[in-house]
Amino acid sequence: MKKLNTVLLIDDDETTNYLNHRLLSRMEIASDIRVVTDGEEAIKYLHKAFTGTPDYPRPDLIFVDIKMSGMDGFEFLEEYQKVAEREREGTVMLMLTSSASFYDLEKLKQFPDVRRHYSKPLTESDVREIIQTYF
Repeated sequence: MKKLNTVLLIDDDETTNYLNHRLLSRMEIASDIRVVTDGEEAIKYLHKAFTGTPDYPRPDLIFVDIKMSGMDGFEFLEEYQKVAEREREGTVMLMLTSSASFYDLEKLKQFPDVRRHYSKPLTESDVREIIQTYF
């Protein structure tokens, strides 16, 4: 399985972050796994990563939760779309959700950067499929 440089988890739920981080670490899919707890923090992180700031590696893969306090996943995606397309190239964005409502899935269609949604927490088979499909 291909090893990625950096994975960014964006979720305000500590338990989900713990479970996903633990799974990704155990599967050794990335050299670096970063966690941020809201969309605003994620935008700040990505701005630094895309401008080459040391200690902020550019993520190969981003998992973002839909429902978060503060800036939620959709608000994050609206801001992410403002980032230059050349900066976003090479980064795979996936949505994580604990409740995939019809409304949320329809709204996701407005964001072409999101390749697919997955239920949280991630499973080993999800991770294998993601690596095989996108990397």
